[in-house]
Amino acid sequence: MQIANRAIGSNSLARFCFQPSRSRLSLMTAVFGLLLSGCTRPEAPADVVILNANEPESLDPQIVTGVSEMRLTKALFDGLTKLAPRDAAPIPALAERWEVSPDGRIYTFHLRPNAVWSTGEPITSADVVWSWFRALNPGTAGDYAGQLFYIKGAEDWYNGKIKDATQVGIHALDAHTLRVELNAPLAFFLELCSFPTLAVLPRVVIEKYGDRWLHVRPLPTSGAFQLGAWRVNDKVRLLRNPRYWDAANTPSAIIDVLPTGSPNTALNLYETGVADVVWDKDLIPTELMDILVKRPDFHRFDYLGTYFFRFNVTRPPFNDARVRRAFALATDKTHLLRKLTRGGERVANHFVPTGVANYTAPDAPTFAPDEARQLLAAAGFPAGKGFPRVSYTFFSAAGGGAKLHGQVGIELQQMWRDGLGVEVELRQIERKIFYSAQSQLDFDLSTSSWVGDYNDANTFLDLFVGNNGNNRTGWKNEHYDALIREANNQTDLKQRAEIFRQAETILVTDEVPIVPLYFYAGFNCFDPNKIGGIWQNILDEHPMQYLYKVGRGPMVEGREPNSGASTRTPNLTSNKKPTTH
Repeated sequence: MQIANRAIGSNSLARFCFQPSRSRLSLMTAVFGLLLSGCTRPEAPADVVILNANEPESLDPQIVTGVSEMRLTKALFDGLTKLAPRDAAPIPALAERWEVSPDGRIYTFHLRPNAVWSTGEPITSADVVWSWFRALNPGTAGDYAGQLFYIKGAEDWYNGKIKDATQVGIHALDAHTLRVELNAPLAFFLELCSFPTLAVLPRVVIEKYGDRWLHVRPLPTSGAFQLGAWRVNDKVRLLRNPRYWDAANTPSAIIDVLPTGSPNTALNLYETGVADVVWDKDLIPTELMDILVKRPDFHRFDYLGTYFFRFNVTRPPFNDARVRRAFALATDKTHLLRKLTRGGERVANHFVPTGVANYTAPDAPTFAPDEARQLLAAAGFPAGKGFPRVSYTFFSAAGGGAKLHGQVGIELQQMWRDGLGVEVELRQIERKIFYSAQSQLDFDLSTSSWVGDYNDANTFLDLFVGNNGNNRTGWKNEHYDALIREANNQTDLKQRAEIFRQAETILVTDEVPIVPLYFYAGFNCFDPNKIGGIWQNILDEHPMQYLYKVGRGPMVEGREPNSGASTRTPNLTSNKKPTTH
């Protein structure tokens, strides 16, 4: 099998230099001087090489939406908090400690006095304020700006209703103290502070270079790594940031992150030792899954992720909830899993995955083809007659788990043809175009998935609030939005969960702008005898800071990184004081 199909880097350049052919001899002679440096100065090997699915669309934390990109931005840019590698709980990052007011609405963060940019300048509370206001700028065009709307005045600022920044509850009290005032107590605010949208970014560079700020070298970073190189379709090289406040607990000096869309290529790179870690199930050949899951270096775990399809409710016939419910009831989810998936996935009869803290989701109606046909007839399409031709959109993939999107589409197409008498075309488009089409509502139905950003029902249910940039259905329901706001104003966990259940019932039973299909099973592969610093957790959170090759690498606090867990990880206990929620 072909090892890789990547842009020319130093290694492939060397092969070019030393394997000439007659047809390119004259070209080599002409450019020999340019190639010589690449041939004689090989690139230093990485401590750990990771396969991370697709090529990053951006490394701007406030723009990216994909899990694979966020892994990289979290390595480069810290927030006030970060998620612990063992259990994904929020722990101190740029903020070394904080206090919470008795009513749970005001957070006072104290930044580390030794927190500096990778270029040496101090990181201050003013940097935090500027970064968060950048996220709140509609011109930034970030889909996650709504994560800051829990802050007093932030949503009105975003919508232009207020112009005075002092009315927004984000204030630098001094160089190392930040005061944040929320609209109401928020159970997951510390988790939000770890999310890329709230990362601390280099103001001077962004203001000077605008959209090209990521091309600056050296790029000031606030995280455990610096950006060594980003070669499109080749790799992202991360270099340990020696000025990072927790550099002593960053055992790997160099980590290479390789994009590849081909599961066969990914497996070949892993099996031949070129790559050490494969993060995603999409990079595992599905036809080999039954065999590979039995190996000790292939790890399965439960985590918070839902696979579903969404409707564009702004287009007929899917502007009619009866039609949407008919499609939902004509979808045999058990059949999909039995035929297509092999990794331990579970049928999803609700959107919020089982296992979310302090919440039990309501079940939606299950497969009921007779009722589905009745609903479609009531909507004016008996036995599918007169139903317009619509399409199901998914993005193209080379194979493996990602190829599943097309296979699911084929099965859904047949179910709806047999059960409803309607014809649905399959529309396959390139990944970047796919997400653009979703954002612009240029689809009828489309494949979708969502992985929780934190362990709370809100990370799923807030997704379909009318003003959420990731909604991508055109669906707006004032009652639903009000319930989400009410739930997040509650300090009583049982009452909060009940309000969330009312909202989810509207989402998956009454209005149905989406149809959940199955809950993901987490999956990655690495040999624990060779790679350390990875723990399975419910958010599939594996910070690159803690990865290391067993028996090799720099000393960490005077000891080898594999000589004791206490030397590889920082204090994982939060400094959070008790709150009222």
